[in-house]
Amino acid sequence: MAFIDYYSILGVAKTASQDEIKSAYRKLARKHHPDLNPNDKEANKKFQQINEANEVLSDPEKRKKYDSYGENWQQADQFEQARQSSGRQSSNRFNEEAFSGADEGAFSDFFESLFGGGGSRRSSNTKYRGQDYNSELHLNLTDVYKTQQQTLTINDKKVRITIPAGVENGQVIKLKGHGAPGVNGGPNGDLYLTFVINNNTMFKRNGNDLSATIELDLYTAVLGGEITIDTLDGKVKLKVKPETQNGSKLKLKGKGFPVYKTEGQFGDLYVSFSIKIPTNLTEQQKELFTQLSKL
Repeated sequence: MAFIDYYSILGVAKTASQDEIKSAYRKLARKHHPDLNPNDKEANKKFQQINEANEVLSDPEKRKKYDSYGENWQQADQFEQARQSSGRQSSNRFNEEAFSGADEGAFSDFFESLFGGGGSRRSSNTKYRGQDYNSELHLNLTDVYKTQQQTLTINDKKVRITIPAGVENGQVIKLKGHGAPGVNGGPNGDLYLTFVINNNTMFKRNGNDLSATIELDLYTAVLGGEITIDTLDGKVKLKVKPETQNGSKLKLKGKGFPVYKTEGQFGDLYVSFSIKIPTNLTEQQKELFTQLSKL
């Protein structure tokens, strides 16, 4: 995989704090998000690079390896194992003092000798599993109300995935074999995809249940009647009992969110009524309320 300067991608200095890295990532991710740049291949590629840079620099352990080994950071652990197994000959040739003062070219030459270049037969034939990737997929709540498919660009390849209805915010799924390539024919790493769900609705989600506050005019609250409300599954008519109190709740069974990977099962929708007091009353209306207050 080609070397990418992650600090340059995020536009931060190498001494940047974790908060500065997080802030830079969020700003750039919003700017280059595929939803805001449809059919823009360059923006899509930039978005992938931003996620990759954040995945490394936001993790203190990975960032330490990246700062130490540069473009070879993903093989840092394998390098240590190979260096130890290469025996005295390897350690004599590359002692710690020389290694600490090596430039980037020396790193590359050394890794080449260990992983397929001019090194020993034992080290060059050793297979190592590729690095795991971590990334985020940003979706709206309405997007995950129904099962859908999306095409992602991973390692410059188009990968089509199915996203089951009911995915939770922060939920992580594993895409096996879509991480970094293995070394010397070793297996690829995996991609761990975290869902970031933006609530673009009037509803509050609590697991599989939804809740919402609906305004109810005073006259309907007092006399009763019928109202129409929105749900994620369309409009629903509700009967309102006379003398409904402010804060009263109703449960609409099965009108909540779909249960993850359970076809046909849904949570419930809880509706709270907020009584709206009329304003800009006419003198006649005020008089009627006055008469009512005296009864």
